[in-house]
Amino acid sequence: MEIRQPIHSEHAKQLDTEGLRREFLIDGIFADEAINLTYSHVDRVIAGGCMPGVEAVRLEAGKEIGADFFLARRELGAINIGGPGLIIVDGTEYEIGSREALYIGKGVKEVAFASISPENPAKFYMNSAPAHAAYPTKKITQEMASPETLGDAENCNRRTIYKYMVPAVLETCQLAMGMTVLEPGSIWNTMPCHTHERRMEVYFYFDMKEDGVVFHMMGEPSETRHLVVRNEQAVISPSWSIHSGVGSANYTFIWGMAGENQTFSDMDFVPMGDLK
Repeated sequence: MEIRQPIHSEHAKQLDTEGLRREFLIDGIFADEAINLTYSHVDRVIAGGCMPGVEAVRLEAGKEIGADFFLARRELGAINIGGPGLIIVDGTEYEIGSREALYIGKGVKEVAFASISPENPAKFYMNSAPAHAAYPTKKITQEMASPETLGDAENCNRRTIYKYMVPAVLETCQLAMGMTVLEPGSIWNTMPCHTHERRMEVYFYFDMKEDGVVFHMMGEPSETRHLVVRNEQAVISPSWSIHSGVGSANYTFIWGMAGENQTFSDMDFVPMGDLK
């Protein structure tokens, strides 16, 4: 598990391209039959992925967690972007298809991931946050996720937001997760942009062409920067940073949030004239 320290907004202004990528970009999320995780000190969120074979890969608690098992004081959300797979939760198997999700609450002792077919492995992208209470494990299909379609073709930002883990769908302690799908011809997400001082966010980009990129906008509104992001990479977004992107073609991304407020509309919008 890789550890990332928090970065102050004043520090971020001094970083060059490599420095920004080192601190905020997460690469190498999926590897054969392995779990790769990044632990950020920003709200203690963990982001990563698992691409298992048919033999189950177990989620272990290392020294970074400081507990006997991974979910002793944490909750976890996983969304599958690959082939059909299984998540085994304290001996109970949940079959999770493509673009289906599973929420796992605090106190679960054993979690493992497996693919149903080695030729079409599952790809479980996951976020985890500290938890103060135990809520039931629950599977969420894309049909169950609370959908909201925003934007228009004229502004190249027609997209549907699927809210998998929000209070309207299920109870969590602080973790919120969802998936935003851009329609063909649309390339912008979350513009006009915003910040939210009460929670951080992680963006995971996928469904991109082999030579495609997303320019992920970050930084304070008065000191914006960008990261060039490729398929199946993620970006850590502290509460002081905007988080918006524009791609060379349409794409999909999973957003995960942790912090004090789960209200989806709790955003501090930035007037377009204030961006620099």
